[in-house]
Amino acid sequence: MDMRTLVNQALKKAMKDKDAQRLSTLRLINAAIKDKEISTRADDGEIAIGDDDVLAILGKMTKQRNESARAYEEGGRLDLAERELEEIAIIEEFLPKQLNDAEIRAAVKAAVSETSAASIRDMGKVMATLKGKFTGQMDFGKVGPMVKDELCKDGGC
Repeated sequence: MDMRTLVNQALKKAMKDKDAQRLSTLRLINAAIKDKEISTRADDGEIAIGDDDVLAILGKMTKQRNESARAYEEGGRLDLAERELEEIAIIEEFLPKQLNDAEIRAAVKAAVSETSAASIRDMGKVMATLKGKFTGQMDFGKVGPMVKDELCKDGGC
């Protein structure tokens, strides 16, 4: 079952359960998916969005809410920070299990050896391999420096 179907089923269930917080967050997810669909429509009207795109949208939404929650906490608005964290929990239900640092390092090492990357110039190939295999399972903003460290440790910089 594809991600859009899962989100729509959860949306219907939230409507039946009259769960306002969950319903609001699921509507936001749906709107983000529809925005992406509209922006990627081909000339013939065919929708070209898949599960990887949906996972990327969900990851982006999670990251945005984490930043907002941090800003609200720094501003002393704990009520708003708590709401953001509740939205994150709902969004994460649709994301695959996040890898921990040790698993990410192992994946980076495997991707470096798989692509035969020898210097920092090969970072793009390594990142593309990781994104192909682990979309939605790791924060690529944190992975970039790990890849760079792995490529530079053998004098590749």
